[in-house]
Amino acid sequence: MSLVAGVDSSTQSCKVVVRDLSTGELVRQGSAGHPEGTEVPPAAWWEALLAAIADAGGLDDVAALSVAGQQHGLVALDAEGRVVRDALLWNDTRSAPAARDLIDELGADEWARRTGSVPVASFTATKLRWLRDAEPENAARVAAVALPHDWLTWRLLGFGPADESPLGPDLDALVTDRSDASGTSYWSPTDEAYDLDLFEHAFGRGAREATGSPAGDDDRIVLPRVLQADRAAGTTVADGPVPTGIVVGAGAGDNAGAALGLDATVGDLVISIGTSGTAFAVTDRPVTDPSGTVAGFADAAGGYLPLIATLNAARVLSSIGGLLGVDHDELARLALAAEPGAGGVTLVPYFEGERTPDLPDATATLSGLTLASSTRENLARAAVEGMLSALSDGAAAVRRQGVEATRVLLIGGAALNPAVQEVARQVFDLPVVVPEPGEYVADGAARQAGWALSGTRPSWAPATSASFAADLRPAVGERYRAAQGLGSLPRP
Repeated sequence: MSLVAGVDSSTQSCKVVVRDLSTGELVRQGSAGHPEGTEVPPAAWWEALLAAIADAGGLDDVAALSVAGQQHGLVALDAEGRVVRDALLWNDTRSAPAARDLIDELGADEWARRTGSVPVASFTATKLRWLRDAEPENAARVAAVALPHDWLTWRLLGFGPADESPLGPDLDALVTDRSDASGTSYWSPTDEAYDLDLFEHAFGRGAREATGSPAGDDDRIVLPRVLQADRAAGTTVADGPVPTGIVVGAGAGDNAGAALGLDATVGDLVISIGTSGTAFAVTDRPVTDPSGTVAGFADAAGGYLPLIATLNAARVLSSIGGLLGVDHDELARLALAAEPGAGGVTLVPYFEGERTPDLPDATATLSGLTLASSTRENLARAAVEGMLSALSDGAAAVRRQGVEATRVLLIGGAALNPAVQEVARQVFDLPVVVPEPGEYVADGAARQAGWALSGTRPSWAPATSASFAADLRPAVGERYRAAQGLGSLPRP
């Protein structure tokens, strides 16, 4: 029995799954937490990865592994392979003014045409511009720019600072994949190549793609070499619970990892509810949206992954649950006790700003309160409806790009919440399928590891937990969109 491992290095934690290559059966798994905050020392990810591997029983019997990770984060390395500063994560919005500057300088249409997306605060290019302007001394030290999963893959291959790694700081050994590269704002899904002029425009210095072997005297900034999903990056070098000789796959961005783990195909609209919320679909053609609403990413399997992301997802439920003094189960019970529409109470849940729509400085708004409607039940339902209405509006933007959708796949930590399932039927006009709970990002990485090992994409099929026919209630979405204007709303 050949075993493969997949890693999900997410915002909150690191998860490791070990699966049987031939059947996809879960053999064992482990996890470890990440520090809170929007900037994190990458060493904390490495420590968490080693802890999660140990928690999963080690990798001594594993033939291949791959890492999927949170997208966009900026890991800047100096010539000695040391991290220049703590990594800026996707949800660090200090680069919002830099995003506006980049759009003003070249135009949204030009960015969309060349990279499939319009820069927002999440994307790597905007963080590079912020670094250039806010921390010029750190910017001057940068010799390579990687994404979180790239850096972890590099470390697994034995590279890093000379005093911390067996093979030392070979920056030309950095690799990434097309899905994560497409979230930088300097790689083109259409051309399947870096747009080095855009990198230089954002950061003010030239760059080149890693060669895979030392490149000699070339002082341009190194960008990871982009590998296809079936290619191996190399093999591991022993470090703690990591043995020597495990085949390492290219890795992926977290959403592309989830799509691969779900075995999603054309027609599947995936709604993922975690720390952030995402709505994305698998397509067979690149998508460009000059409005900036939809990011035209690549996927991890040779296709494309148009996507919207919301900053406010499951934490909306946690926040309102805390306000009401209830856990998630009781919040669901309260929400299901209210009528659809929550008696006119509407929550626009921009608690931490928002990415879709692009409002990094926005705050949440609760409207429609009357003496009669101000109940615990209505507030609970408004929280669920607001969170899902934001995702539904984003999903509609994806579909307006000509993307086919025949069903919703509902995943993430909140997907099994009965109130979330019920409201999803009412805000999406498609059947809703809830796969069995699982670590789908890590599963996608494991599937990719098996692909790199065997040369064939594994055909594991995830099991279904529940499925529901659509029960669209247009008034819920209409009131939500009206409430986004922050004006006075009519009584229902």
